[in-house]
Amino acid sequence: MKIVLFLIDFLLHLDVYLGQIISTYGFATYAILFVIIFIETGLVVTPFLPGDSLLFAAGAFAALGSLNFFLLLIVLAVAAVLGDTANYWIGHFFGERLIANPKIPIKKEHIEKTHQFFNKYGGKTIILARFVPIVRTFAPFVAGIGKMHYGKFLSFNVIGGVAWVVIATSAGYFFGNIPVVKENFSLIIFAIIILSVLPMAFEIIKSKLKKTDKKS
Repeated sequence: MKIVLFLIDFLLHLDVYLGQIISTYGFATYAILFVIIFIETGLVVTPFLPGDSLLFAAGAFAALGSLNFFLLLIVLAVAAVLGDTANYWIGHFFGERLIANPKIPIKKEHIEKTHQFFNKYGGKTIILARFVPIVRTFAPFVAGIGKMHYGKFLSFNVIGGVAWVVIATSAGYFFGNIPVVKENFSLIIFAIIILSVLPMAFEIIKSKLKKTDKKS
């Protein structure tokens, strides 16, 4: 429970926490951001870590001169691509066993939802999933389980990873320090989280409505 409360506080006060990290660790902040993004995309058991909101906040600090914008883009893009790559190979070699293990906290509904994305969008799911929390973490894992050709996966992975990092970080860079945004930073971060989850929520509601129609 304490961990959940801390994560909520961390997400809603990213400007404060990230500012503290930058002032405390300086250049090592790039490594910390790399690890967070890598883990969020690379480990199927950590979909709860901040992704979109962290990129936005990092972009806002880059606009202030606290971080180098172009170095930030490179570090985060590499982290996103390598994270998905690691997740793909974990799914490829260990996916079935991990899902079957009751001690590992992988929710089957997340796997099923990701399968639905693949059925609807095919390989492009790897690109589109970058912009949908939770599905973003499970998409490469499911691609690995399904033995998607690695060359095809890698091309989608690079396009999606770079696009996600550039769009989300640039949004923070160009809009994060506008007075109205800066004064309501916590609300903006909360809005980003809600907007990120909406597509997935819409798909879940739509699928439940279809099941209800079939039963009736």
